[in-house]
Amino acid sequence: MAPHALINKPAPEFLIPDANGQMFKFPPEEQGQRVHKPIALFFYPKSGTLGRTREAAQFRDALAMSDTENKIFKQTGVQVIGISGDPAPKQKQFAESQNITYPVLSDENHVAHEAFQVDKSLFGFIDSRTTFVIDKDDVIRDSLSTTLNYGAHVEFVTKALEKLASEDEDTSSVESSPGGAVADAASPDEQTRDELGRVAYVVGA
Repeated sequence: MAPHALINKPAPEFLIPDANGQMFKFPPEEQGQRVHKPIALFFYPKSGTLGRTREAAQFRDALAMSDTENKIFKQTGVQVIGISGDPAPKQKQFAESQNITYPVLSDENHVAHEAFQVDKSLFGFIDSRTTFVIDKDDVIRDSLSTTLNYGAHVEFVTKALEKLASEDEDTSSVESSPGGAVADAASPDEQTRDELGRVAYVVGA
């Protein structure tokens, strides 16, 4: 399957109700400022179904896991957000019944679905179960679309977050090294002098 068209592009913005009927702005902000943490944004077909219940519970449990179990969710501070086309009252009922600790949004008019190009699945009968991992700079880094295999989505996010954390560690190592990456490489002037020296040596020989 070809990569999603939005991979490596800025995450689209949208404004839709949360489970309490309050308008939720995406990407999320605190006090008017974007929180620079990764996001796991997952679209699912319908609240209350077996697959949705188990998928939502897996994300909930991953966020609650201790450092010895699955530290990557806490380590990265990932923001998990769920979206379906269900009305806000149904989302609220579902979130409360399953003790969901993250935002669950109502996209009855498919504003977010269209923004993220989430299509129908199962011959067009239901919305696709699609998950996006967005980095701290609001760039969509990867996506997974599999409607029937609901259990694959938390594992997918776990691996994607591990990759992002590894990239951050590599960047920090370079920046913290004496002189940064520049110290390890010769400057253009130094390279030019070396090349002229080699030419002079050959001519002199």
